[in-house]
Amino acid sequence: MPFSTYKKALITGASSGIGAATVERLTQEGIEVHALARSAEKLAELSKKTGCITHAFDVTDLDKLTALCLEHDFDILVNSAGVDRPGSILKADAEGIDALLDVNLRAVLQLCRLTLPGMVARDCGHIINISSIAGAYNFGGNSTYHATKSAVSMLSRQLRIDAFGKRVRVTEICPGRVATDIFAHVHGDSEATYKNYIEGYELPVAKDIADAIAFAIDAPIAVNVGHMEITPTMQVPGGLQTTRPTDV
Repeated sequence: MPFSTYKKALITGASSGIGAATVERLTQEGIEVHALARSAEKLAELSKKTGCITHAFDVTDLDKLTALCLEHDFDILVNSAGVDRPGSILKADAEGIDALLDVNLRAVLQLCRLTLPGMVARDCGHIINISSIAGAYNFGGNSTYHATKSAVSMLSRQLRIDAFGKRVRVTEICPGRVATDIFAHVHGDSEATYKNYIEGYELPVAKDIADAIAFAIDAPIAVNVGHMEITPTMQVPGGLQTTRPTDV
């Protein structure tokens, strides 16, 4: 099975949420997992718990990313790092747009550039990109986030073309609302945030997404699980809105 053929994994956004859960899941399979995130303290706790190898730096640091990927032949790449700053383009600022582009898209592109050629040369590898239902459906207040996740969605499809003819697989995981601390990071770690986004809802948790990632990796090598949309049963994406003009 594929887990037995893979040796090293790199997981970004690894200090919490889906990234941390994926570190735990893959170390259980005997993979040498390299966990990348900014928080050295959280990574140290994760390493003590799982035995993962930690790298405490920002995913946007291209020099460090390059050095890391030159040092290791990664068979599995999980692009889990992500940021959000809610707001339509009418209220966006330049700093916020750049931050989302740097983490959600530019870092993903650079890591794919750094790891995919080696996977192709070895005829073995798996790239997992964590996008979002925001990459496929429109909902209010997250214009830049939608744009970056839509780009990651198209990139995931393109990578399959770039690696065509080799045993390199690409999986896009598109979560809806998941009970993680992303809401606290975006909206503030408060009781109001918890009540608004978590309390009373039946939501997937980070482990559910990590298990889905493991399922895609552990599929027979002849099987590429290309796209998985994972939402709460009580959540539906999309919808139609109609309004009257304000000057009527």
